[in-house]
Amino acid sequence: MAWSFSKAFSGLFNRSEPITEDTWDDLEMALIGADFGPDLSDEMLTELRDQVERHSITDVKDLKQLLRDTIADRLAKFDPTLKLSDRPAVVLVAGVNGVGKTTTIGKFANYLGNFNRRVLVGAADTFRAAAVEQLNTWATRGGAAIVKPKQQGQDPASVAYETVQRGINEGFDVVVIDTAGRLQTKGGLMDELSKIKRVIEKLTPISEVLLVLDATTGQNGLAQAEAFIEHAGVTGLVLTKLDGSAKGGFVLNVQEKTGLPVKLVGQGEGIGDLTGFTPHVFAQNLVD
Repeated sequence: MAWSFSKAFSGLFNRSEPITEDTWDDLEMALIGADFGPDLSDEMLTELRDQVERHSITDVKDLKQLLRDTIADRLAKFDPTLKLSDRPAVVLVAGVNGVGKTTTIGKFANYLGNFNRRVLVGAADTFRAAAVEQLNTWATRGGAAIVKPKQQGQDPASVAYETVQRGINEGFDVVVIDTAGRLQTKGGLMDELSKIKRVIEKLTPISEVLLVLDATTGQNGLAQAEAFIEHAGVTGLVLTKLDGSAKGGFVLNVQEKTGLPVKLVGQGEGIGDLTGFTPHVFAQNLVD
């Protein structure tokens, strides 16, 4: 999918004309509208103004190149590489309910399958009755095997343990563990995640802890996920529902706010609509 700002913004950059204060006003509106957020927008505008003055740039088209380079440089500070070299590579997937966590796991399995990785999914979100069946549907669509609880409400850590043990015994390349998105208290949920991690690490190291965020919720979604970031040992982010230009800036915004790299982006509803994140390509498509 091509990422871009609004057509009006693109039209501004496609004209060869002098940079004026109106140009900066339009640029500020476009950045905020694309969910870069006011603080990051201010930082970038200050940086761009300094560069324009330093290099005596006067044409709007040259400002476009500067903007692209500035976004790319900032994105490049974060390494989007998935660490999946262990066999099996164990990936925990966390996130509040409603962000698309379950569907993301199916799409992730499909994504890994494209690289000939055998994937096993563990349904350790045992607190929601529908979660296991929903995950089973999406894991099947993604070409993954699945370990389900033996009974509803089974201890999530025991499901995770059984999944990883099977992954080791049967030579799976990647084991993906679904975790609960909501319990009665945040403390209880974080304790449960810690228990799952401890149990798994008795068998093998955990390669990644991926936090799924809904890009359409912006800063509200990030606030909801702060407990995961603080307590769950998150190593990377997955942004779902990043379907339109209005939220493109959230990629950079969320990385700068959390200090965590975006590793995967979901760009639609289909099983194949989850892709790896390539910063310089994203920056180019975003601006162009």
